[in-house]
Amino acid sequence: MFKKIALGIFAILGLILTFGSEGAYETTLNLGEEERPGVTLAHMSWDDSLASTAVVTNVLEDEGFEVDLIQLDPAILFNALATGDADFSVSPWMPITHGSYIEEYGDQIDIMGPHTEGAEVGFVVPTYMEEINSVEDLTDVAGQTITGIEPGAGISQQANKAMDTYGNLSDWELQQSSTGAMLTSLRQAYNNQEEIVITGWTPHWMFIDFDLKMLEDPENVFGLEENLMSMAREGFAEDNPIAYQIINNFHWEIDDIQQVMLYMQEEMTPEEAARKWMDEHPEKVAEWTEGITSE
Repeated sequence: MFKKIALGIFAILGLILTFGSEGAYETTLNLGEEERPGVTLAHMSWDDSLASTAVVTNVLEDEGFEVDLIQLDPAILFNALATGDADFSVSPWMPITHGSYIEEYGDQIDIMGPHTEGAEVGFVVPTYMEEINSVEDLTDVAGQTITGIEPGAGISQQANKAMDTYGNLSDWELQQSSTGAMLTSLRQAYNNQEEIVITGWTPHWMFIDFDLKMLEDPENVFGLEENLMSMAREGFAEDNPIAYQIINNFHWEIDDIQQVMLYMQEEMTPEEAARKWMDEHPEKVAEWTEGITSE
């Protein structure tokens, strides 16, 4: 009974919170004489999650699947996969960002593998700051100020740790505000070719919009590179093998996801941004659906 109630709640939340129009859910399922079962795709509110989710949704709908989208916080998302209340997700990060949830739910989830590899967090500068390539190179540039984001963000905590770890940052200040304010400061400095150091991460559209570089982190304060993962509930591969195959085939690069994120900044919905990218990269989409039949 609880599972049925939970599914009903999730379905309502999906209609209210997720992107796309009502038409996104009106998909013709008849392929020959067969109907393909619907799938429930759980995602987070992060821009990279919206981008990946929109692309996968478009691909599945093009192949005749009805996709129900559910936007959830990370803890609820992992629980939904573990209990079978959601079929799959392409939102999780491993091994660091969502590592605690993997420890709790990993043995109850089908961890399919990475769809985007090499995500990073750290200090970022424009490439025109040619002499600055490592955190250790930060001495008296940019007014000895790092422009950060929200104090509660994980990257903000890592930035504070870096400033405690690197002796050359002992006199530096971390200015914390919001992600939007940080991006505004970056744009102003970039347009004027001024020095600036920010807390940044990939994937993010700013790496497409600006020429930026992630500084080397010899002390490994910011941790290892992360991967964006595809995960499914246990049994999904058997229950829906064609959808599972498409999701398992889904793999793209950091630049790809960042391009979709940039389109989203240009007042496109995630669905529209995903479709634009797919129209520009039909060969990549064809790889994900290779061998897919209507059987």
